[in-house]
Amino acid sequence: MDLFQAEPSKEKRESQSGSESSCRDFFDASDQSYAPLASRIRPRILDEFVGQEHLLAEGKLLRRTILADRLSSLILYGPPGSGKTTLAYIISRMTGARFKSLNAVTANVGDLRKMIEQAQYDQREKNVRTILFIDEIHRFNKAQQDVLMPDVENGTLVLIGSTTHNPSFSINGPLLSRSTIFELQPLTEQEIIRILERALYDEKQGFGHMKVEMEKEALLHLAKSAAGDARRALNALEVGILTTPPDSKGKILFTQAVAGESCQRKIVFYDRDEDYHYDTASAFIKSMRGSDPDAAVYWLAKMLYAGEDPRFIMRRILILASEDIGNADPQALVLASAGLQAIEFVGLPEARIILGQLVTYMALAPKSNASYAAIEAAAEDVKEDVAQEVPNHLRDKSYAGAKQLGHGEGYQYVHQFPEHYVKQQYVKKKNTYYRPTAFGYEKVHQDRLKKLRGTAS
Repeated sequence: MDLFQAEPSKEKRESQSGSESSCRDFFDASDQSYAPLASRIRPRILDEFVGQEHLLAEGKLLRRTILADRLSSLILYGPPGSGKTTLAYIISRMTGARFKSLNAVTANVGDLRKMIEQAQYDQREKNVRTILFIDEIHRFNKAQQDVLMPDVENGTLVLIGSTTHNPSFSINGPLLSRSTIFELQPLTEQEIIRILERALYDEKQGFGHMKVEMEKEALLHLAKSAAGDARRALNALEVGILTTPPDSKGKILFTQAVAGESCQRKIVFYDRDEDYHYDTASAFIKSMRGSDPDAAVYWLAKMLYAGEDPRFIMRRILILASEDIGNADPQALVLASAGLQAIEFVGLPEARIILGQLVTYMALAPKSNASYAAIEAAAEDVKEDVAQEVPNHLRDKSYAGAKQLGHGEGYQYVHQFPEHYVKQQYVKKKNTYYRPTAFGYEKVHQDRLKKLRGTAS
């Protein structure tokens, strides 16, 4: 059995100087004995931070700003467990400014005003600037965010906001324009493994004082199941170690089975009304458009696993059937319409079978956006050019007085001609909008148009 032996670390981290007392209100380290593992082993300095190399590698803007203690207002945007709060904690220890924090879930306008009044006093009387960290800033409504504006504008407050929601949609434009957005990415499996290993080695805050034998497969399982969320991985590690009885030699054997039990059901981060939701839907559509049934089925499975409404998925399939498949396979729209009726009748969980069939069909159907391009081009002409009048011979002649106006005169009824076709003018200014491709059934349209337009070879 391939084991990962957790041994006590021989290295001692250098302590980082900073105004630790300034962060007691949010990152109170006075008693960590009952704190979760993720909180106990939170990095204290930048060199301990794992991941986000695009922001924190040597020479990167955010790293330079933190080390120089020259912060301006910023928004940390990223999924859970990617390090937003940890970065704020590191800043709180390194800055010479007064560091205060609020959680937008529990704070109100009164709390904000107290913070601002204190910041104004400190700046005026002590020449000390204030950094205000607001966790889950997207929870603040417009009025609450507006309270911050004047003091962020004049520099009384340096704002650090953290959010899992796209700031472009969840934060007021004026406040956003005065802040730099740093987007954090989900951690990779290797980065999560490094974090787990540190927790296993750490004698003081982790499990380095215990005899833990970790299977490499179990470690990898924890990292995979975390889906980029370090907190989730650490919670699973802690639960597994603390609930697994030691053997006769006092060793805790952390197997893959223990890892599976510790993780339970993996939670897919998928905010159902925000940008992760639409990013996943976008990947789903583009995979079908790109004729990759495996990728399309994966994104379908992720949406269903996260609890997406099957009707939302069906709307996307219906649009794709017309926009991206079109006349290359006219049956695609028919099947999609039937699928909508079928999932309404069957319901979940069996509806996933119908969705799977539809998605694989759409992915492998021949593609053409010629009809979509045609309506877009025609709509642009209607919008930009002078609106065309209906030719007289096409006008309605069924009402009294139409004959006196000459409406309908000269119209040729196509069914009176061979092959039910006759050349006549249907629009005064002729433009070509529909250009059928040679793919699938649309090749039939292409050939017929060539013949009708007199361009057949």
